[in-house]
Amino acid sequence: LRTRLAEEGLFDAGRKRPLPSYPRCIGVVTSASGAVWHDIVTVVRRRYAAVELVLSPAQVQGDGAAASVVAGLRRLWELDRCDLIIVARGGGSAEDLGAFNAESVARAIYASPVPVISAIGHETDVTIADDVADMRAPTPSAAAELAVPDGAALRLEVERRRGRLRAALAERLATARDELEHGARHLEGVSPRRRMRA
Repeated sequence: LRTRLAEEGLFDAGRKRPLPSYPRCIGVVTSASGAVWHDIVTVVRRRYAAVELVLSPAQVQGDGAAASVVAGLRRLWELDRCDLIIVARGGGSAEDLGAFNAESVARAIYASPVPVISAIGHETDVTIADDVADMRAPTPSAAAELAVPDGAALRLEVERRRGRLRAALAERLATARDELEHGARHLEGVSPRRRMRA
């Protein structure tokens, strides 16, 4: 299967899309009951609370898991609100991760209208879903970090730019004041009233 999908171009690096820099809405396809959803919410809220998170619950192992993941992706597409999708599940055996090696899941990720981050299993686990996704994250928490900017760093950058803007504005005002005073002295020097007094 992997060879056939590779030959069809599903893994081509050239078709992988960049992630949005400032997503407004992120969809997450994962189990509603596992720790993965909680971990993603925690990381995203800490880094960039302005983003909206939408859970599209899916069965992530066992019979019917592949169809459930595909349905979770489709729900997010129909919602038509997400800039980015994370497909995630925690670690497990190769059998537990089987849904993410299914052709239907690979083709659904490939068909996604928005970029997809895959975060399946532990760092050493690599699935077909990881190969098709626009970006692979080693863990669900790492996927959350990749998905959003660092809000603290953004605030520092805004403060730095605000300081530079204030300094530039103060310099412009000082220059304008000097030019105005120089112009006033010049006008006073060539004023007919001054000549009349002389």
